[in-house]
Amino acid sequence: MEISLKNKIILVTGAGQGIGNELCRRLSTAGCHVIGVSRSVAPLQDLKRDCPEIETISVDLSDWKATRRSLNHIKKVDGVVNNAGIAVVKPFEELTEEDFDRTFAINSKAVFNVSQMMASRMPSMGGSIVNVSSLASMRSFQGHSVYSASKAAVDSITRSLALELGPRNIRVNSVNPTVILTRMGRENWSDPAKAKPLLDNIPLHRFGEVSEVVDAIVYLLSDKSSFMTGHSLPLEGGYCAC
Repeated sequence: MEISLKNKIILVTGAGQGIGNELCRRLSTAGCHVIGVSRSVAPLQDLKRDCPEIETISVDLSDWKATRRSLNHIKKVDGVVNNAGIAVVKPFEELTEEDFDRTFAINSKAVFNVSQMMASRMPSMGGSIVNVSSLASMRSFQGHSVYSASKAAVDSITRSLALELGPRNIRVNSVNPTVILTRMGRENWSDPAKAKPLLDNIPLHRFGEVSEVVDAIVYLLSDKSSFMTGHSLPLEGGYCAC
């Protein structure tokens, strides 16, 4: 199946590392005009060095007004990938107000803010918004109470926006991976004693690769998913089948 996104304008948050970084590179290679957004300056500089045609923007997405100022110059987008996120993994009793507020500010509020801004800049023929959620929005894991809640909010936003933006032919979906072997994924799941119970419930008996999430996002951005909206797509090696 050939997927073409050539000449599309795609904004990607969390472009500094992991899924967002690889996605930017993939989209740029496919002929897209990519706008990569990240708080971290150095990774954006590396991305720009490797892919000079990518436009980069450094902003802390937890800051509503700063985000609006930084993205205001963008006049048109065909697709948005809300990928930026953090994971604070602690027992429920140890989570702080700061942990809660920052997790929701980045994982949930920024998705709403960026989507609200960019939806009005999509062409009359429509566009696609893809939110990077998590299997943790659908299943409970030890130490993930705040993270899970923030991603459940992303799934709810996804469904609501699919309903409200559908008449404008803007499709909104999420991808919901289990552990993906990004730097953050490796750090949080490097302990074999912690990883084994989860792996034992994944029929493919492995965690996901970054490229596998990128593949799904590219599909949802493309016209090949033109009748798909309001869905949360589990990428979990069969975990939900168990």
